[in-house]
Amino acid sequence: MTTPPLQQPLRALHQALRDGSVSAVELADSASQAYRTRGQHDHAYMTWNGDAALAFAKATDALLQQGGDAGALMGLPVSIKDIYAVPGLPTYAGSSRRLPAEWETPGPVVSALLNQLPVVMGKTHTVEFAFGGLGTNAHHGAPRNPWDTLAHRTPGGSSSGAGVSLASGTAGLAFGTDTAGSVRVPASMTGVAGLKTTVGRWSTAQIVPLSTTLDTPGLLARRVDDLAFAFDALDPGLSPAPGAVPTTPDLADLTFGVPEQFFWDDCSPGIAEAVQDAIKQLEAAGARIVTLELPKMDDAFTLFQQGGLAAAELAAFLHTTLPDAIEELDPNVAARIAAADGMPGWEYVRRRQVIDELTRAASERLTQVDAVLTPTVAITPPTLESLAPEGAYPKANMKALRNTVIANFMGLCALTLPVGRDAANMPVGLQVMAGPWQDARLLAIGQAIEAKLGNGLDVLGEVPTVG
Repeated sequence: MTTPPLQQPLRALHQALRDGSVSAVELADSASQAYRTRGQHDHAYMTWNGDAALAFAKATDALLQQGGDAGALMGLPVSIKDIYAVPGLPTYAGSSRRLPAEWETPGPVVSALLNQLPVVMGKTHTVEFAFGGLGTNAHHGAPRNPWDTLAHRTPGGSSSGAGVSLASGTAGLAFGTDTAGSVRVPASMTGVAGLKTTVGRWSTAQIVPLSTTLDTPGLLARRVDDLAFAFDALDPGLSPAPGAVPTTPDLADLTFGVPEQFFWDDCSPGIAEAVQDAIKQLEAAGARIVTLELPKMDDAFTLFQQGGLAAAELAAFLHTTLPDAIEELDPNVAARIAAADGMPGWEYVRRRQVIDELTRAASERLTQVDAVLTPTVAITPPTLESLAPEGAYPKANMKALRNTVIANFMGLCALTLPVGRDAANMPVGLQVMAGPWQDARLLAIGQAIEAKLGNGLDVLGEVPTVG
C-alpha cells in the first residue's frame, strides 16, 4: 500500500517540493481525496476550501518551478481553527452566526503563515468561542474522533477539528489555540502532537479571544519533528526574542521531573500505564528521572474549580463586542458565562494575582529540571451519548482539562506527543512542560523523546478506515 504523502515528515515534503519529486497539487489532491473519503464522517471542517486550495497549489507549483521560495511552509496543506481571521474565509468561532467582516483581516500569526504560501485547506471546527475541552458544539455538531469508527467519541477541544484534520489526512499542519489545554487535549485525544506556546511569544491579535490573559496560539502536527519544523519557520518573525534553533539533546543529558501527585488521579484504565511505560523507556535510554512536585498545586486546582479567568474575560468580550451572540450561546458555554456574571471586581483581580504568583513559583521550580512529564489527558475520550445526562458534560470537561490547565496557570510552554493506547484502544498522550520562553528548547527535548519512543504512526498504527 502506498503511504499517503501527507503522512511523510514535513521536512521531507519541504525538500520534495523543491526537488520536484512531489508537487503542491499532489499534496492538495491527497488532502482533497481524504476529505471526500471521510470528510462527511469526521466533520473536521467548518469551511472547506478545497477548490480554491487546488488552484492556489497550481500557482505555487509554477512559482516553485521558476525557483521561487517563499518559506519553509510553501506548498504544504494546512488547516486553521475557525477562530483565526483568515482572508476570504468566514469566521464563526463556533457560534451560530458569521462574525463581522473585521474577523477576516489576518493578524500576525496568519500573516506570517500566509507569507510563506502554504495551501490552506479550510477552517476547522471549534467549541463555541473556544470555551470547552471536549470538542462539542450545539450549533454545528462535534467532529468525530477518527480512532473509533463505531461510537461517536469526542475529538477534544476547543480546537476540535484540528487534530481530526491531521489524523484523517486532510492537512499536514494545523493551527489551534490553547487557553486551558485546547491544543494539547485534541492532540492527545486524536493521536497527534501539539504545542502550546508561552503566553506573549506569538501575538493573539485577530484571533477571537477567550481569555486575554491566558490565550496562546499553538500548532498540531503528526509528529514533534513536524512541530519543530513549523515553529522554526514561523517563530523568527513572531517572537520578540526568538534566539537560535537548539540542537536535539541526548536523552542521557536530560533530567525529567515526574510529579507523584495530582496528574495521575482518576486516570481512565490504561492511561497512567502507557505514560509510565514511556517514562521507563526514557529512563532506560539514559534520561535521569526525579520526583518533582509543581509548586502551589492546591492554589492552582482551586482556581481551576472556581472557573479561572476565562468566563469573566469571555463575558467582557461578548458584552462589549458581540452582545447579540449571548442569547444564542451553546448551553454548555452559556452556563459557564452566566457563572461569571456575579464575580466582583476584587475577585477577578485576586485571581489575576494568583496566576502571577503561580507563574513566578513554577518558573523558579522548573530550573531544577529540563522538563516535567505527566499524562496529557486523564480520561478516555467520552462518547457523545455519555455526555447527555444532567451534569455529565461539566464533570467530563473538568477532567479533560485538569492536567493541561496547570501549564496555562503557571505560564509554562508545553507539548504533547502520543505514546500508546488506553484500555478503550484510544490514543494516550505524554505531556512535556518547560519553563516560560523555553519553547524552542522544549521542542528539541520533544524530538529527543520522539526519537526514542517513535512518532504517532509508529506508536499507534494507521487510523481506522471508515465503514
